[in-house]
Amino acid sequence: MTIESRLIQVFRDSLELPPDCEIPGLAYRAVPEWDSVGHMRLVAALETEFDLMLETEQIIDLSSFSKALEILAAHGVQTV
Repeated sequence: MTIESRLIQVFRDSLELPPDCEIPGLAYRAVPEWDSVGHMRLVAALETEFDLMLETEQIIDLSSFSKALEILAAHGVQTV
């Protein structure tokens, strides 16, 4: 399983998104499930899945799927 597909699954599971939701283009508050509570569930799921600890600034900056990929790369998680 690729990093991107793992990340898609983290988004889908933590935000409880339906199978037809387009995850790679997703942005904060684009769906009702990604509110402040959903955001913290997503953060916790990312930290667990990829065994890392996000910094406060990264938690605040986590505003889209593509930004999540950037944050993972900053932690040394190779996305390609």
